[in-house]
Parts: sequence; structure tokens; C-alpha cells
Amino acid sequence: MAAPKSFSPVKLVCGIMSGRDDCFVTSEIKLEESFGPIDVKSSRHVFDQTDYYAKDMGPGLKRMFVSFERLIQPETLSRVKLRTNALENEIRDHFREGKRIVNLDPGYLTAAALIMATAKDFSHRVPLEHGIYAHLEFLFQKNSVQPLAWTYPDFRGGRYTPFFLESRRIYLVQLGPGGPLDQQR
Repeated sequence: MAAPKSFSPVKLVCGIMSGRDDCFVTSEIKLEESFGPIDVKSSRHVFDQTDYYAKDMGPGLKRMFVSFERLIQPETLSRVKLRTNALENEIRDHFREGKRIVNLDPGYLTAAALIMATAKDFSHRVPLEHGIYAHLEFLFQKNSVQPLAWTYPDFRGGRYTPFFLESRRIYLVQLGPGGPLDQQR
């Protein structure tokens, strides 16, 4: 029997959603304290494809994404999600708010796909640990993304595609030539 193999490292990304500009800045600082330097940031986009978060967080929401220089092991995703959940509470307390004011959605990308963490179960999600699931968001195909039947609506329109393609480009450089996923470039 062959010895078990380690997974290839992956690139950590995190969505930041809020209706307050000051929450974005504070979130980036808190995320860097927890996960290291940010290497790519997306623009902030109006979150207008669903009103799912409006009841908890109010109107006028925007979303952006960041990725981190330091690669992580994919099996740590549930711990990352638990940490970002705690950061949401820290940020709420920092601003002395009684309600949720920021949503932090971590995930990771590989050369082939974007995987996001969620605490919500559904038929296509894979349980990890501590009530956290992996959600396959989309696939990378050369220099584009391929949405899936369950891809979130705001990911479908292409507004985040430049960010994810740039983060993936950096990730592939970080893996180096001849790396385990070199053939998928």
C-alpha cells in the first residue's frame, strides 16, 4: 500500500461584505493579522444579485475579495472559516454595533477551482469539520472561469473574474514550473 500523500498548498482568498466603508479597512487589517499579507484586492462591487444579507446587515451592501501571499493547506479551511466568524464578531464589537456589520467569506483557489467555506449545508456541499462545509464555486478553464449550476449569482456575472484570474496567476507562479498542477496552466 502506498504512503498517503500531502495535499498541494492552496491560495487563501476571502470575500468582505459590508455596507460601511470603514468595515472594509478594519477587515483587511484584521485579516492580515490572522493570515498574513494581502497580495491582491478586487474592487468593491455593489452586492445586488440577492437580498439574502439585507435583513441582518442592512441595505447598500458591497463585496470585495482579497487573496493572501502565504499559501495554506486545504485541510485547514474549516479552521479558517471559524477564525473569520470570530473576526466578524471582533469587528462588530470594535464598532460597538449590536448587529452584524461585516460578512467574511473565506475560501481557496487551486489551479483548477475555487472552493468557498460555508456553515450552510446543501446537497452539493462537502462536510469538513466543526459544522463547516466546502462549496465548489466554479472551475478555471485556461484564462476564464466556468460557473456551475449552484454558483452564487454574484459570481456569475464576471465582476470578480479579474480578481480570481490574477490571484490564480500569482498562485501558479508561487507553485513554480513543474509543480503538481503545472499541466493545468
